[in-house]
Amino acid sequence: MARRKQNLFEDVIEITSKLPWWVGVVLAIAAHIWLHSVAASEVTAVAQSGRMGDFVGQTLFKTLASVGQYLLPFAFLVGAAMSAYGRAKRQALHAQVAGSPDRGALNDMSWQQFEALVGEAFRRKGYSVTETGGGGADGGIDLVLKKEGETFLVQCKQWKAYKVSVTTVRELYGVMAAEGATGGFVVTSGVFTDEARAFAVGRNIELMDGKALLALIRGVGVSGKPAPVLQAVASASEPACPVCRSAMVKRTARRGANSGNAFWGCTQYPACKGTRQV
Repeated sequence: MARRKQNLFEDVIEITSKLPWWVGVVLAIAAHIWLHSVAASEVTAVAQSGRMGDFVGQTLFKTLASVGQYLLPFAFLVGAAMSAYGRAKRQALHAQVAGSPDRGALNDMSWQQFEALVGEAFRRKGYSVTETGGGGADGGIDLVLKKEGETFLVQCKQWKAYKVSVTTVRELYGVMAAEGATGGFVVTSGVFTDEARAFAVGRNIELMDGKALLALIRGVGVSGKPAPVLQAVASASEPACPVCRSAMVKRTARRGANSGNAFWGCTQYPACKGTRQV
């Protein structure tokens, strides 16, 4: 179904709702101060008949500013309120899943909630998260992450009954190449096929199944021990893990299509399965 066409007022609200709430408040104050000064200014008197167009333009701009000094800040504040509400919902969802005893909480939520949860989990790990709002339960890239000048793409698959196949991982790898992204993540509440895992090795793609996602949310490794705090501890000769920023070591793939090929693997494996190409 085609998306309903929005007006400028609704566009401002939607864009602001994707920003931190305090940004919307700052924009509202700045917009009101600027437009109020325009609305309160005097229109320059017409000295020559040939400047009638300037007079009409100034009068129209002042009239628009008189209305806009209230309307535009209101739109920014509505967007800020939506941002704060969305943030509170994501935090509550994160807390709910972190306290759940098993993966049941992941399967009981909608795909929109699942994407919001994944975004909140990465946000708490120091990433700047942009939700693309991309198009449904299977709509391609769902999140764009940025950290220390690097960009990572995320696909979310909230599938309860099916394994995520290699096709999904190949699609992400193609988008990563087209966008020049450093790495990518495919996150699912379920599991991955062996072919999908084999393809991801050495391509800087992290596959996170339901178990790994819960570990990320709870801040613990799969063994139950505390997960490492995110920090860049890699040396000049060792790259930092794209997931947890820990040091990495060279490993050799033992299975799949990349068997025998070298790749960088996270030193926190199996709690973290981040990889990079050599």
